Amino acid sequence: MSKKYKLIRLTTIDGSLWVLLKGQLRFLSAEFEVVGVADDSGRLAQVAEREGVRTVAVPMRREISLLNDVQSLILLIRLFRKEKPYIVHANTPKASLLGMLAARITGVPHRIYLVTGLRFETACGLFRWVLKTMERITCACATKVIPEGDGVAATLRRERITRKPLRKILNGNINGVDLGFFDRLPEVEIRARELGAGAAGNFSFVFVGRLVKDKGINELVQAFVKLNEVCPHTRLCLVGTFEDRLDPVLPQTRRWVEEHPSISAVGYQSDVRPYMAASNVLVLPSYREGFPNVVLQAGAMGLPCIVTDINGCNEAIVDGVNGRIVPKQDADALFDAMKGLVENREAFAKMAGAAREMIASRYAQPDVWKATLEMYKNLQ
Repeated sequence: MSKKYKLIRLTTIDGSLWVLLKGQLRFLSAEFEVVGVADDSGRLAQVAEREGVRTVAVPMRREISLLNDVQSLILLIRLFRKEKPYIVHANTPKASLLGMLAARITGVPHRIYLVTGLRFETACGLFRWVLKTMERITCACATKVIPEGDGVAATLRRERITRKPLRKILNGNINGVDLGFFDRLPEVEIRARELGAGAAGNFSFVFVGRLVKDKGINELVQAFVKLNEVCPHTRLCLVGTFEDRLDPVLPQTRRWVEEHPSISAVGYQSDVRPYMAASNVLVLPSYREGFPNVVLQAGAMGLPCIVTDINGCNEAIVDGVNGRIVPKQDADALFDAMKGLVENREAFAKMAGAAREMIASRYAQPDVWKATLEMYKNLQ
């Protein structure tokens, strides 16, 4: 390219720019004038400093709020008219809807919607219809729709959300995995030992994410409590926070988490590596995903993963090779998979041995970044 075109990367909250796009904005800034746009909860300045790009705060809410959403749309329209971007590339549901609408209204040449998790998959009734309508509007306003994985593409086609061509970037996932960071580095191993790695023959499971119903926390805790009764040397570590207002877990699940002696809830952690290194297996029994980063990160750390048979998870994990795949919302199947890895150490060791290479060969971060850049360069 003879000049740097302006690229706006848009997410609903600044935490998504901070976590989901780590390093990618800096990489792209060699070819584009990159501007990061999101609601500012205190991290936008950190994003700007880390990535070496300009950031702009636009208030947005994750939940549906008609008055606030209209105000956010007006602010985005004003921003795009001022900035005159060549590309607006959005992900996360609210930012994508408002961003694609504003970009179409202001005549942005290239409007890219990267579809990650589809919320309507776990909704029902009128709310499901509303969410599907939002997706249809977003796709209609976009000039290019990119599914994060094959499962997302299949759902978009099956539900007749869009007729636009659907092609994922490389093998899927928004940003790939940093193999140099997610590794068993000496400092990570030291911290893992402080957390009890390898203590007295314990077999530890770890979950990383929001502690909410849609992440399968009810089933995970139920399965683990049952497992711990027959395998008392097992442990479960939950890394994340509860969201009681948006998607609460069952009261019994909350009591088990707070009171069970073999369950530890450590809250949000800025560095999850020691908790993975202190564990044997990652469990992600989610009801829906786009393409979960945590599975790639755990695999890079050499952990087999037990996941549900949903979008993204069933693309990163090959059943019996680098983990196990179970039906979603099935605590009994989850229990059987967890018990199987505890009792069959040969199968566990084989999966652990294959985990890092399976991820490294398909989702290395530089490869995902280069493929994203090529996608931009090939826009017409």
